[in-house]
Amino acid sequence: MTQTGTGWPRGRTYWVLGSVLLLGLGVLFGLVWQNVWLGIIIAAAVSVGWLLAYESSRGRNVGVNDEDNGIQL
Repeated sequence: MTQTGTGWPRGRTYWVLGSVLLLGLGVLFGLVWQNVWLGIIIAAAVSVGWLLAYESSRGRNVGVNDEDNGIQL
C-alpha cells in the first residue's frame, strides 16, 4: 500500500519551534512574576497572533490592506 499524503510540511518545523519558544518564554515570564498560569496564557495569546502572521507571510499575503477581502491581520 502506498501513501499519498505529503508528510511533514516544510513550514511546520518553524511553527513548532516558534510555539515551543513562545511557551518557554511565557513560563519564564510567569516565573518572574510568580504566576506561571499568567505566563502561559500570555504566551498562548501571543503565539496565536504569531501563527497568523507567520502563515500570512508564508502565503505571500503580508499586510493589512487586502482590497478583495478587507482588512486582515
